Amino acid sequence: MRYIDYGPAGGADTLRLAEGPTPVPRAGEIVIEVAYAGVNRPDILQRSGRYPPPPDASPILGLEVSGRVIELGTGVREWRIGDAVTALVPGGGYAEYCVTPADQALRIPANMDLASAAGLPENWFTVWANLADMGALKAGERLLVHGGTSGIGLTAIQLAKFLGATCWATVGDEDKAAFCRAFGAHHVINYRTTDFAQAVMATTDHQGVDVILDIVGIPYLERHLALLRHDGRLVFIAFSGGSRGDIDLTPLMAKRLRLTGSAMRPRTVQEKRAIRDALAARIWPELDQGRLLPHIGARFPLNEAARAHALMESGDHRGKIVLTVKP
Repeated sequence: MRYIDYGPAGGADTLRLAEGPTPVPRAGEIVIEVAYAGVNRPDILQRSGRYPPPPDASPILGLEVSGRVIELGTGVREWRIGDAVTALVPGGGYAEYCVTPADQALRIPANMDLASAAGLPENWFTVWANLADMGALKAGERLLVHGGTSGIGLTAIQLAKFLGATCWATVGDEDKAAFCRAFGAHHVINYRTTDFAQAVMATTDHQGVDVILDIVGIPYLERHLALLRHDGRLVFIAFSGGSRGDIDLTPLMAKRLRLTGSAMRPRTVQEKRAIRDALAARIWPELDQGRLLPHIGARFPLNEAARAHALMESGDHRGKIVLTVKP
């Protein structure tokens, strides 16, 4: 099969087409003929040597795909040969064929094409686990999301709307602000021209928010602790600004705050299955009806994976970037 390999230098320009063996499923796994593969920030980290795959996962990049099931491992009962699926995969998505635990696959939502479906798993698994489960976001609460036009950001905005929460989002320009509002953000802040913390306080009568989905880390930590209301939750899913530094943690005790966070890839198959089942029950019916929608901001052929990575690293994209493998 064809797949995307990368060199030790770690730059996007090292991505290149290569050929290797088609994966073989183990018990409980399925093989998917990949139509589209989602591009995600962890792919860039892995390419750069900062996010190695688990020992039993494919070293090939790619954490989500859409396509058709072509082979079943022993014990698989839920899927049949020919089923159209989208799946969270442990690795190997940038390839013509990909293997994944059957419990991490979902049907294609009604009236949705395979390209759009490829952009669902990584974002929805991550956002649901961190906001609905760990963050316990609920109706009537307030959520702050950074990077509002990213795949994660747009998904978090939509989840807040679905749960009945009010959402604040930060972006880098006014065009992106309008885009976030169209997706359901109630308040959007241009962090390049406005101090986001001051803006949040001004629009909440100086009460702050209940939950923050943080992708930055230490540079925002002091402001985040000040923004959180009593019993607030700060949920980390990335540390783009760094994870080490000095900070006054007194607000944790004074306001009974909770700091938590997680990465999806190290979770067990059983944990991912529980998230998959929650999404199938709560989110997939909304996708079927078009009340929740992914946004595919750019598509590239598989052999142009380097361009896809360069676009993601530039920050100029909106929503998901996908690779066309076998449409």
